[in-house]
Amino acid sequence: MTQLKSYGTGRRKSSTARVWLVPGKGNIKINNKTLDKYFSGEVLWTAVEKPLELVNKKNELDVFVKVEGGGFTGQAGAIQHGIARALLKFDPALRSSLKKEGLLTRDSRMKERKKYGQKGARTRFQFSKR
Repeated sequence: MTQLKSYGTGRRKSSTARVWLVPGKGNIKINNKTLDKYFSGEVLWTAVEKPLELVNKKNELDVFVKVEGGGFTGQAGAIQHGIARALLKFDPALRSSLKKEGLLTRDSRMKERKKYGQKGARTRFQFSKR
């Protein structure tokens, strides 16, 4: 059973993407801009479109995204994760193909926090005996 409108939340590093899928002609809007206006690199375009191409719905669904936090690569990963989750709600039969490609798994790698008494997360101040 497919729904008319579906929603998915995607996250990567410090980026969060809220994604809505609506039947349409394949338009992708990110923060009220088109995909090629928002992301400059073709690598990021393919990353965002990967879940739609995998299930052959690229020209059947319109994608509306609100994304915030992080950099462009993190935002592209969050959008990809959000689209995959929204596709799963749109049609649960797509689960096996999305899972096989690893699109439903959240990338949990985060920046490690700086510790007190140190220069950074892992770097220490230079040791001097005198």
